[in-house]
Amino acid sequence: MARTTELDEGMIKKQGTTTLVQSTEQAGELTRYVVLPNSNRGRNYTEAVQGTKGKTFKMTIKSRGAHPLEKIKQILQNKINPGEINLGVNTFKTLGGGVLIETNSKEEIEVLDKEIQAKCCDDLEVHVHSLRKPRIIILNVPENITTTNIEDTILRQNPELNLQKGSITAKFTYVTKKKHHNAVAEVGAETRKILLNKKVRLGWHICNTNDYLTATRCFKCSKFNHRTQDCRGEVTCPLCAGPHTLKECKGDPTTFKCTNCENYNRHNPTKNISVSHSALDRKCPSLHAVLEKNRLNTAY
Repeated sequence: MARTTELDEGMIKKQGTTTLVQSTEQAGELTRYVVLPNSNRGRNYTEAVQGTKGKTFKMTIKSRGAHPLEKIKQILQNKINPGEINLGVNTFKTLGGGVLIETNSKEEIEVLDKEIQAKCCDDLEVHVHSLRKPRIIILNVPENITTTNIEDTILRQNPELNLQKGSITAKFTYVTKKKHHNAVAEVGAETRKILLNKKVRLGWHICNTNDYLTATRCFKCSKFNHRTQDCRGEVTCPLCAGPHTLKECKGDPTTFKCTNCENYNRHNPTKNISVSHSALDRKCPSLHAVLEKNRLNTAY
């Protein structure tokens, strides 16, 4: 089934100085939230990510044999001394089928990778996580611009940008309810700096650009970062957090409750963020926390 994505620019809302766009992707059965970030952030956004540090660099360590997760941790602790290699560990925990380690710098992860390869290679294998490439959105492109010709057109019509062939990877285009055509492309960090907030000539159009940062919400359980077909959770209303679908909800705004913020409070009792809003609310602290986490995992 072809993907049908609609972003209605009439749905663009200002939250403080952060711009949010909500769209629904029918074929993939998810709600996509797109943030077009500006230099400052609104109060709810700051509250949502309070205590958030800078980027973290990650690796996952798995057993080459049948070692249980606690045995993997024990091998690491017995054979590697973080103090000897000037390693600051932010996270050291079991996650999924491996052990997750997070540090504050790429250099620390590289040093740890070499140390594990040298001392634990018979028992353990390492997967170093890569940061996502940034994506940019190009607004109001001509109808004849497609994923196959957008890079060549940008290069030919905007020579002053000094971009090289292969620096822009078109991902998809879509049409809004107002019949505006937008394009989303993946770029490197340097190309992003060149293109960001620039006006790009495409055909007879002068097109604005901005960051394209997304969060996805499952239609079934109303939680983030997975699709409905992959969901293992229970049906949860995005309006009132009840055990029914959105169409079946009979609540009104006074009874709205966000299942994501409720779950956050359950695991972080000292934070106690407000839950008196729906999971669809663009001001939802949990939504903004997800967007911030995605931003920190992008190679800006």
